[in-house]
Amino acid sequence: MTQPYRIQMHETGGPDVLKVEDFIPRKPGPGEVTVRQSAAGLNFIDTYHRTGLYPVRFPFTPGQEGAGAVQEVGEGVTHLKPGDRVCYLASGTYASHFTGPAERMIPLPEGITPQDAAAVLLKGLTAWALLFEVRPLQAGETILVWAPVGGVGTLLVPWAASLGARVIAVTSTEAKAEKARALGASDVIVGYEGVAEQVKALTDGRGVDVAYDSVGRISAEESLNSLRTAGWFVTYGNASGPVEPIPPGRLAQGGSLVMTRPTLFSFIQDTDSLARGASLLFSALKSGTLKADIGQRAPLSEAAKAHEAIESGTTTGATILIP
Repeated sequence: MTQPYRIQMHETGGPDVLKVEDFIPRKPGPGEVTVRQSAAGLNFIDTYHRTGLYPVRFPFTPGQEGAGAVQEVGEGVTHLKPGDRVCYLASGTYASHFTGPAERMIPLPEGITPQDAAAVLLKGLTAWALLFEVRPLQAGETILVWAPVGGVGTLLVPWAASLGARVIAVTSTEAKAEKARALGASDVIVGYEGVAEQVKALTDGRGVDVAYDSVGRISAEESLNSLRTAGWFVTYGNASGPVEPIPPGRLAQGGSLVMTRPTLFSFIQDTDSLARGASLLFSALKSGTLKADIGQRAPLSEAAKAHEAIESGTTTGATILIP
């Protein structure tokens, strides 16, 4: 499509509420830039906005990450110029054009394409926050990672392994298990039944130091039962639905466990922290520790089909939407 367009929602519901609409991109104001987008990332949080799990105000344009080339700069912007390649985290990136604060735009290093950036920025910074900010991971620790070949998992597993951690992964099929091993998982549990029992067997009864759980409702209890004394339950996603309330006493019974529900944006509130996380992410990409694993590419105009695919559990790696 050559006419500027975006995906908008006017109500919550299934993928069919995602509508293609023409629009006129907003001119950049002082301190802003307008970007002609090359790609937007698709993330599970987009489905939470669509279904109403995370309430939004209508009309609403989904999307949390994008990348492209600067088209126009607003007054006072001196560090960016038309043609510069950038990526960014922002609300409303399911569009051919995006206008936003120049200070939140991250210049792309040589060797990293806009499509790669759109595929990894939100997920990669999430992995960075989990490993370096929420609870810094130490060499020699053992962790449990659910959904190891999903968008965050394909970055979390190799990054954790590169830091010297032993990674036990939990996935749903043998094919995904093979990929998890290739990413750096030392052990892989296939299926969601009896996970804690298998984890304890793999750790000589001790349990893991941290459980990184993006599955949610159906996995929370298994994660808690997989932890060592004073272990950390890091629940950061709701692929199977939100976790049921957990009383503090349950953490005491498990052995002084720690539970946290982090969100990335708590750790990148200022420009310096965003730049620090992006620098580590780009360094890991350029060194080969991480790869932009783009499993699916879809036209932005077919965002509804892309949502169906990610919710079906059939996707691997990242999905990007191309205007």
